[in-house]
Amino acid sequence: MSLHFTGIIIAAACFFIIGMFHPIVIKTEYYTGTKYWWLFLVAGIICIVSALFVANAVISAVLGIIGASALWSIKELFEQRDRVKKGWFPMNPKRKNEYQ
Repeated sequence: MSLHFTGIIIAAACFFIIGMFHPIVIKTEYYTGTKYWWLFLVAGIICIVSALFVANAVISAVLGIIGASALWSIKELFEQRDRVKKGWFPMNPKRKNEYQ
């Protein structure tokens, strides 16, 4: 009997990647606002397309997860702006005029 760790590795990678995108979105919104949303779009598309050409299942899955997380982060970036407006997260005082 041999053990197969592929599913566990992918699950751990998914957990880690999603966990890393949360602070990335928060910091991006704090320092730059929503003007760089398109970088998440480009990164997401590149990762998803790359996943189609990688034969290794784990690497392909990780690229797909990164791509999907980057695309989801576009939505989260704009929602983070709304959370800042509501006072749930700190506002960057240098960009105070953007929240009015």
